[in-house]
Amino acid sequence: MATIAVLGTFDTKGDEHGYVASLIRQRGHQVLLVDVGTLEAPRLAADVSREVVAQAAGADLAAIVARRDRGEAVAVMTKGAPLVLAGLQREGRIDGLISLGGGGGTAICTSAMRALPVGFPKLMVSTLASGNTAPYVGVKDIVMMPSVVDVAGLNRLSRKLLAQAAGAICGMVEAKVPSGAEDKPVIVASQFGNTTPCVTRARQLLEEAGFEVMIFAATGTGGRTLESLVESGIVSGVLDITTTEWADELAGGVLTAGPTRLDAASKGGVPAIVTPGCLDMVNFGEPASVPARYAGRRFYHHNAQVTLMRTNPEECAELGRILAAKCNQSTGPVTVLFPLGGISVISAPGQPFHWPEADAALFGEWRKHLRSGIRVVEYPGNINDPAFAELCVRELVAAIGRK
Repeated sequence: MATIAVLGTFDTKGDEHGYVASLIRQRGHQVLLVDVGTLEAPRLAADVSREVVAQAAGADLAAIVARRDRGEAVAVMTKGAPLVLAGLQREGRIDGLISLGGGGGTAICTSAMRALPVGFPKLMVSTLASGNTAPYVGVKDIVMMPSVVDVAGLNRLSRKLLAQAAGAICGMVEAKVPSGAEDKPVIVASQFGNTTPCVTRARQLLEEAGFEVMIFAATGTGGRTLESLVESGIVSGVLDITTTEWADELAGGVLTAGPTRLDAASKGGVPAIVTPGCLDMVNFGEPASVPARYAGRRFYHHNAQVTLMRTNPEECAELGRILAAKCNQSTGPVTVLFPLGGISVISAPGQPFHWPEADAALFGEWRKHLRSGIRVVEYPGNINDPAFAELCVRELVAAIGRK
């Protein structure tokens, strides 16, 4: 028997949450009710009150109610709900989470869901589930289910859909991973089309050595997801072959993963291999989307929707300083590998992004600003040479052994 948290605004949607809770109990599970309503009296008694959630956010609920400011109320609950739900999960008091909401409820409740680890069952029934859900899901495994009708009363359609939602969250908490499927240590790796040969060969070698390898596309979302998984504590090593998202972060490209990329392994002490994979390119959309300030730069038209801009020596020097700073904060073993014969397919000799002076600026500033004690290995060939992949694997396995 599991305990499923039912989270929502019990002033405006108490009846609907109570209906879902009753169905969950009918399936033999316990329910823990958490109220994040504010402006009206709750229509459903909560196990964790709205006052407790507001206190977690450092707010006085009575003062908020007196001001009748819905925006302020949503902001407070959006801050408090993640703290409360994450605490319940850490304490082992809940095994899954379901919520129903419109705009405000979806904002509040998905903020709590994003605070929970990947693999923890979370289901959001929302009026917003058929649109752009990226701001609500982030990099977590939140299941967004369209409510179809507004979450405003029980009728023949909403009863059926909410019953299915209750069955879905029950099924999620009841699902078990087959025995033996989680025995292998996990390696996460970053990949782009221009580093695929390297990562593919490295994955083969790591799997032969008994590791499970999870590969993330370095497309912004992929990098953030990789970071989130490392933060979860289940990762034994990081093969960060493709750090290209930092080029987009620096130059305003469309595939940035934000300024915290490379922080998770460093701060968590997870053994890591870091290489300058695809730092030769910044990603834009169709040619017309490239900012005017970059007129006259070196471009490569990957396809009709993707335009790549070659990073110049000045940008590469700054990237070297940024990546050095990220490596310097490492509390665990980290090794930097420089492929001197090109950091992508198209930066190899004879290819359109071959620019030795830019690569030299990248490597030089990176090495110059690294603190002592960080191992640096130079490889004479291209990043996609099988021998470079083999070198990365040897260094990572050795770093895991030291850890």
